[in-house]
Amino acid sequence: MKKKILFVVSLLFGLMFINAGLNKFFNYMPPPDDMPENIMKLMAAFMEISWLMPLIAVVEIVAGVLFITNKFRALGAIMIFPVMVGILLTHIINIPAGLPIALALLAINIWVIIENREKYLPMIR
Repeated sequence: MKKKILFVVSLLFGLMFINAGLNKFFNYMPPPDDMPENIMKLMAAFMEISWLMPLIAVVEIVAGVLFITNKFRALGAIMIFPVMVGILLTHIINIPAGLPIALALLAINIWVIIENREKYLPMIR
């Protein structure tokens, strides 16, 4: 039962990040109208660094696909973790309204990392 729940949660998590990455390339989801001014400035600064958003988008797409597959879920979880930290800090500092979702996604990511901890042990030995 635990494996089925983990698969469904991983599938939803992966699809969310695939969608977020694709949106950075194709911009099919417009930003909300009530976006705080400091976030608009932050996004404008990110866009000034022309390679940053495409890099994040590729990481989100690749990690999302890996997160869905059972064999490579551990790799996807580690790849997406720095992006999750950035998302969490952005919501803590700038958009506290999105913090519950960011914390839920972080919890899923940490759960997958803990479930696959034996795969990471050779890296830290």
